[in-house]
Amino acid sequence: MKFDVRDLARIAVFAAIIAVLGIPGAIPIFGNAVPITAQTLGIMLAGAVLGAWRGAAAVVVFLLLVLVGLPLLSGGHGGAGVFVGPTAGYLFGWILGAFVTGAIVHAGRRLTWWRTALGCVVGGILAVYAVGVPVQALVTHLPLGATALSSTVFLPGDALKAVVATLVTMALWRAYPRAFGDALRAPARASAEPAAATVPDDNPLPRP
Repeated sequence: MKFDVRDLARIAVFAAIIAVLGIPGAIPIFGNAVPITAQTLGIMLAGAVLGAWRGAAAVVVFLLLVLVGLPLLSGGHGGAGVFVGPTAGYLFGWILGAFVTGAIVHAGRRLTWWRTALGCVVGGILAVYAVGVPVQALVTHLPLGATALSSTVFLPGDALKAVVATLVTMALWRAYPRAFGDALRAPARASAEPAAATVPDDNPLPRP
């Protein structure tokens, strides 16, 4: 997959968006080693707007910045240690989540609200959990079933993020389709000035 300069700019912008969504901080959940974070909203948006490969690339750029020590995760966390803790699976799952979201949302030549919503749910929630829950169980030495059950506390918040991501994506699609690159056709726009009706002239003589 080759990226041009515009692609790199979009990838950088969405890596920054994911970082900014970490500013509000993480909300700890009693009995769960993984906190609630708004950054999964950025994962959904990256995939929905940029597509599979570019969306995943934006997440990879963000995680590389975290790896080198920048405190970009919710709560001001960063460094290599976060990739071996209970949240490690979710961080790696973000890459898969953005890719799956983008693959579903961009499956057609035009964006639709239902495919955008489906992509955010399947990619931004299910794909992330599919990686995050088993790794969390492995790190915390808890049964997989118990870990999965405790993770259901995140579902209402993640469902709300999917709704927000769908609304933001569709609004951006109508307002600025160039943000999505060349893979999708721009939405049809009604002409601001209707064409003037042509009235046949029954009088061939010139008017004074």
